[in-house]
Amino acid sequence: MQSSIPGPRRLVHVERIAIRWGDMDAMGHVNNTIYFRYMEQARIGWFDALVPREEAWKSTAIVIANASCNFKRPINYPGTVEVRVLIGPPGGSSVPTFYELMVENDLYADGAATVVFIDVEQQKPVRIPPKIREAIQ
Repeated sequence: MQSSIPGPRRLVHVERIAIRWGDMDAMGHVNNTIYFRYMEQARIGWFDALVPREEAWKSTAIVIANASCNFKRPINYPGTVEVRVLIGPPGGSSVPTFYELMVENDLYADGAATVVFIDVEQQKPVRIPPKIREAIQ
């Protein structure tokens, strides 16, 4: 099964997340909201690897402008979700990010989020810092 997210993308990060018993809902599978949590955790892992520790969450941070998820198959406990983070071409202050949620090499969901770089103190979008732009291009 292939991802339904179109456009040029480049793999930038992989996060492996244990599926917790508490992630499941009354239907016996991982609740839909948790898919977004898996994508969030992978996005934060990518950001933490991308931005120097002295800047991350102090002067430079990210927020998301939108998020989507295409649910393909239900994820069940136990197991591990491998979340692949891919990016598209960056804009002035934002980067399109894409996610593939895999369990045992099968695609269970894919999604997207527009990540916006912000100045932490002013809580306003800023141009992607040059060092970060260089790393993501």
